[in-house]
Amino acid sequence: MEYVALSNGVKMPMLGYGVYQVPADECERCVSDALKAGYRSIDTAQSYFNEEGVGRAVAKSGIDRKELFLTSKVWVEFYGYEAAKKSVLKTLEKLQTDYIDLMLLHQPFADYFGAYRALEDLYDEGKIRAIGISNFYADRMVDMASFCRIKPMVNQVETHPFNQQAELKKWAGKYHIQVEAWAPFGEGRGNMFTNPILTEIGKKYNKTAAQVILRWHIQSGVVVIPKSTHIERMRENIDVFDFKLSEQDMAQIAALDKQTSSFFSHRDPNMVEWFAKMVEERKHQHDSSKEKKNW
Repeated sequence: MEYVALSNGVKMPMLGYGVYQVPADECERCVSDALKAGYRSIDTAQSYFNEEGVGRAVAKSGIDRKELFLTSKVWVEFYGYEAAKKSVLKTLEKLQTDYIDLMLLHQPFADYFGAYRALEDLYDEGKIRAIGISNFYADRMVDMASFCRIKPMVNQVETHPFNQQAELKKWAGKYHIQVEAWAPFGEGRGNMFTNPILTEIGKKYNKTAAQVILRWHIQSGVVVIPKSTHIERMRENIDVFDFKLSEQDMAQIAALDKQTSSFFSHRDPNMVEWFAKMVEERKHQHDSSKEKKNW
């Protein structure tokens, strides 16, 4: 495993296991498989509704907590200082741990400055070892780095061969913010796994296109958290430290950049409205479930 030192000196694995869209009832098994395959970094979030599964798998693994790197993210519903702080303490309970290695703000909406102040204070208290942001474009990232007491240490964003985020990476480097890819494969959109350039590069090293993509990220200094529910694929994804792409390979992959999102824009007003509606719907669902429990 290769590691990167964050701006505060905390060492973070360059490759971890992500549990986005892993069903709650499968999460414990998947994380257990990932740990058996050699992963020591696990990425979850409050909005994935599977933090408990991660916690159970980690608790049952028998692996020394110091060997693990656990990441979670505060959801927009819990932004603002008090709500964010309370939500992180709840995440600690769900993960069955005394501290979280990295806590991020999941989206650049609502009172994220208030939420970030909560992360800063929890960081000071030792409950979080590193803090950061997710889905913050370069302008919002520089805003946070310029006006927060503690600069974000990580920004987890969409980046892959078809959306390489060169401008964001430049600004992240200036402020010593580690870039992390939440969709290192772009979910395979645009036929990425069968792209002729990626597959041809893979043939040279007896590797798959997916392995080439992960190696490209790592050599570009980007942390990756690929997700799979199959242990065979988990093993394949972590088997990327025994080869190195040439400068020519890297240049060929650089030429694949379309400089546009494969998903959506966080600056699109329609998308902002969609997020706001989703937050409101989840809040009502949460309130309804609480009423039923009290009844």
